[in-house]
Amino acid sequence: MGLLVLLLGLVFASMYVYRYFFIPQLPRKSVFRCGLLYEDSLYSPFKEQLELHEDIKIYIEENYEQINVPVPQFGGSDPADIIHDFQRGLTAYHDITLDKCYVIELNTTIVMPPRNLWELLVNVKKGTYLPQTYIIQEEMIATEHVSDMEQLGSFIYRLCSGKETYRLKRRSARRRISRREAGNCHRIRHFENTFVVETVICNKS
Repeated sequence: MGLLVLLLGLVFASMYVYRYFFIPQLPRKSVFRCGLLYEDSLYSPFKEQLELHEDIKIYIEENYEQINVPVPQFGGSDPADIIHDFQRGLTAYHDITLDKCYVIELNTTIVMPPRNLWELLVNVKKGTYLPQTYIIQEEMIATEHVSDMEQLGSFIYRLCSGKETYRLKRRSARRRISRREAGNCHRIRHFENTFVVETVICNKS
């Protein structure tokens, strides 16, 4: 009987600690202003450091992330608002230069879930800085126009309502394309992991 009381005490103590210690560290909404240094051999052959800034809002309970990418200092990339909705399994890019939205399936291999991203940024804020990192490229093709915006969920609906919205399709992996080769394409550089992603969005030819 004494052992049972002791075990129950441990359970209630654990619940108490979780409720009053851990939960406040995971707020419903967290806002981070971040910068990341990286190298890009294609655009900076002399290995100059490039810097990318973002404002990141993380909603742990709602399970989505909202990222604002301002006009980059180096040029060649568009400012954008991005939503990664882990409930719907969708990503939406609002290209601010074009004032158009693009939607595609969420790529969980490059986008950290909200809780993991929150932990990473909290550690960075504490002084555990990321080392200089690298850039990868993903290439998309705009396909059909989206008319029923409500099917995209409330988070993406708020971002893209009233804007031209298109579905995206990923092109198969190949070598990175240069700015000269891109033609009728726009680029958005962003990060939601320990590396930079350049999303190249091209119109269907």
